[in-house]
Amino acid sequence: MQTFSSLYRRLMEAGVNKKLDSEIKKAGAEADCDPHQLSCLLKPRIQPPVVRLGTCDCPPEQQDKCASVCFFSAIRHDENGQVTIAKEDCIGCGDCIIACEKNNLAEIKEAVPMFTLINEEKHPVYAMIAPAYISQFSKAVTPGKLRSAFKQLGFAGMVEVALFADILTLKEALEFDKSIHTDKDFMLTSCCCPMWIAMIKKVYRQLVPHLPPSVSPMVACGKAIKAVEKDAKTVFIGPCIAKKAEAREPDIADAVDFVLTFEEIRDILEAAAIDPAKLEEDNRDHSSKAGIRYAVTSGVSEAVKNTLKKLRPDREIQIRSGHADGIRACKEMLKSILDGTVQANFIEGMGCVGGCVGGPKSLIDKDDATVNVNAYGKQAAYETPIDNPFVIELLKQLGFDTVEKLLEEDTMFIRKFD
Repeated sequence: MQTFSSLYRRLMEAGVNKKLDSEIKKAGAEADCDPHQLSCLLKPRIQPPVVRLGTCDCPPEQQDKCASVCFFSAIRHDENGQVTIAKEDCIGCGDCIIACEKNNLAEIKEAVPMFTLINEEKHPVYAMIAPAYISQFSKAVTPGKLRSAFKQLGFAGMVEVALFADILTLKEALEFDKSIHTDKDFMLTSCCCPMWIAMIKKVYRQLVPHLPPSVSPMVACGKAIKAVEKDAKTVFIGPCIAKKAEAREPDIADAVDFVLTFEEIRDILEAAAIDPAKLEEDNRDHSSKAGIRYAVTSGVSEAVKNTLKKLRPDREIQIRSGHADGIRACKEMLKSILDGTVQANFIEGMGCVGGCVGGPKSLIDKDDATVNVNAYGKQAAYETPIDNPFVIELLKQLGFDTVEKLLEEDTMFIRKFD
């Protein structure tokens, strides 16, 4: 029987070489091809972010151990006693994949339908790269070289999501100014990390009113691209499995068509025999230091704090930021909010230790990745988004004549949490 990884690589290579249709038909006809695994690769959006690859023959105590690692209680048992992942509850943290001693769990992969779309050449497909990407594919792979590599793969272009982190920074600074009036008021950041948002929505629901109504930078980027180019399709690329779950949520599912990880992109580049380090530079960087640093712990709160100072320099109550990284630390932070022991009034949570740079599909050590992101941020021409003329011009193109219009209801950057 073919393994899931070998089947995936086979179809990915067929996608790179524009032979996907024939290879899919061939795989489907082969006796050693698991229909379930083939379906997972062809139709990933109907599966949970994490899938069971085969029969689970572990003893009950091991199954219970796997189930216990899921903070969101997404691991269940079906009528046959088999471990199953509840699609509605799985947020893609990936802890169960690590806990499974038989390697019988894997994150869903979306490269096959993505290549089907690219190879049809009916829509321009844009790669949206997460702020954590700096030097993930080696020090020699600059942003401009990586953009050239995506174009060789058939993408219409590469957009840095940090630019939309800039926009969300502006919005959350304005939300703070609108909502925080006394020393007892506080706000939870609602952008960036889907695990943080899922913890609040699913476990600490009483804190939902403290979430400002904002989409994540990933969703903002997808919506903006589609607003500018009506028939465009979007692919988010980052170190996070949980983004695969976020992109499916009904109220924002129109923004991002596929989510791939850095690991998947590395494999695709290898299959296509593309070495980005050898390509020409194609530079379009317009994000500020604030948006770039969303990839690291405390980056969001620092960005919003510094932006608020520039927007409202005479404001009496400024941001007292608090932050936590990793599920355990986020849980402790949220409990301390309920206990009334937190002194911060702007609170940021990141589901991975170190922030996005510590994501499960990061290709390099989180400490090295943090250094790389901070260094890239220092090179930015602008400190905050309010200083960044590219952000202001983009907002005007999207119909926002002033930054204050970001607070108006029913705009593309608004998301209402139930």
